[in-house]
Amino acid sequence: MRRLWIDTDTASDDAVAILMALRWPGVSVEGISIVAGNVPVELGSRNARYTVELCGSETSVYEGASRPLLREPVWAYFFHGADGMGEMNYPSPKHEPSPKHGVLAMIEAFRQFPGEMTLVTLGPLTNLALALRLAPDIIPLIPHVYIMGGAAATLGNITPAAEYNIWVDPEAAKIVFHSGLPITMVGWELCRGEANLNEEDMAALRALRNPLADFILDCNRQALRANREWLRDPGLPLPDPVAMAVALDPEVVARASMHYVTVEAASDLTRGMTVVDERGVLNQPPNVRVVWEINVPRWKEDLFNVLQVV
Repeated sequence: MRRLWIDTDTASDDAVAILMALRWPGVSVEGISIVAGNVPVELGSRNARYTVELCGSETSVYEGASRPLLREPVWAYFFHGADGMGEMNYPSPKHEPSPKHGVLAMIEAFRQFPGEMTLVTLGPLTNLALALRLAPDIIPLIPHVYIMGGAAATLGNITPAAEYNIWVDPEAAKIVFHSGLPITMVGWELCRGEANLNEEDMAALRALRNPLADFILDCNRQALRANREWLRDPGLPLPDPVAMAVALDPEVVARASMHYVTVEAASDLTRGMTVVDERGVLNQPPNVRVVWEINVPRWKEDLFNVLQVV
């Protein structure tokens, strides 16, 4: 049994990534911590708990940092809708969040399962940065961190230089990237173009006629609209599920390599830029495994496979 911890700012694509992890054979999601990002923590918690219950799971959800380390929060309602879930206005979940703070819950879990539990981050890195500052002893206990964040080609989705998760809290991202943790960075650009769910993919999801497939499309309806009208991509982008697929299935990765990566936190123009030293011109030791290409058919196959039995 593979153990997983998910740290997320749960909006529509995060929910799909959570769904994938909860339904992946041989994986136990030990906990979900919520961070401010797409939506405020209380709303992200609500969305995560609704998703967990929809999947028939009892995984605990913990509310974490309610704002970035130094900056004011910036929400992504424009992309995910006022409820973070395509304005579907799903009913309230039956269960309350666990009372323990998400950062403390994460620290406790890594101490409980030393070397056994992989971390997947789907939002800003505030919770993880705080955990590392409070309990640096957990660094050798974490076998790997998969980060949905950044843009290896510097093609941002919130500014020309930066991806949203890193841009929201660049100070936290910089702490994490330079922490010594084994990191795989799955940039947002990997969900673009052919990796979007196209019209045929979305029709195939509807044809499954099951509630989880409908949920994937319904809660992402605002994201689909924004992606087409704002970013001018062809279909539905699912950056968090792509990152989750990379964490769950190594065969999704088509090309990856180790590089020195740092985060710009001082400049207004390039705030949150993930600076990847692809050519090694800085002569710094590599600290991040950067995914450059994914196997698109494999990623989509993984998504469909978790929906086959409901």
